[in-house]
Amino acid sequence: MSDEYIRKVTVGELKRHDAPITLVEHDPRWAKLFEREAERIRGLLGGSALLVEHVGSTSVPGLCAKPIIDILLVVPDSSDEASYFPALEAGGYVLRIREPDWFEHRMFKGPDTDINLHVFSDGTSEIERMLRFRDRLRSDESDRERYAQAKRELARRIWQHVQDYADAKTAIVQEILERAGPVGPRP
Repeated sequence: MSDEYIRKVTVGELKRHDAPITLVEHDPRWAKLFEREAERIRGLLGGSALLVEHVGSTSVPGLCAKPIIDILLVVPDSSDEASYFPALEAGGYVLRIREPDWFEHRMFKGPDTDINLHVFSDGTSEIERMLRFRDRLRSDESDRERYAQAKRELARRIWQHVQDYADAKTAIVQEILERAGPVGPRP
């Protein structure tokens, strides 16, 4: 992803990373932190929170991860910020990314826990992709190990932006998704 694009979609100050990525071993407390945040988000948004799911590496037991909880929030229309932004902001969440050209994605940081709250519109294909990838890593030890190995190798490099590290994992993610079946039913 280009510097120009990252600058364009970042809300607030853009801070360069210019360092390797810190990965830690799985922490079982991550599931509890997710549950606390999910409860808070549902409380703030009520029925507008159509789905709140723990995604990303912290949602996969046994997988190393950056110690940041990734949360998927599905709302009726993520481009309609007036329908959810004021409530999240009142709850202490801070909008950091606005990507109208990529599924109308929004990303918030949390009030007191290091999270990335990813907001998408209901029906967006990225929702299914994120859940299918998470479910595959939870259920397939060999793919989980392949992914962990790729992450560790990439994490050692110096990355200008953390997003550059995420983008560098595209090939291994795609490879794993090709082996994964469809996502299961929503809870």
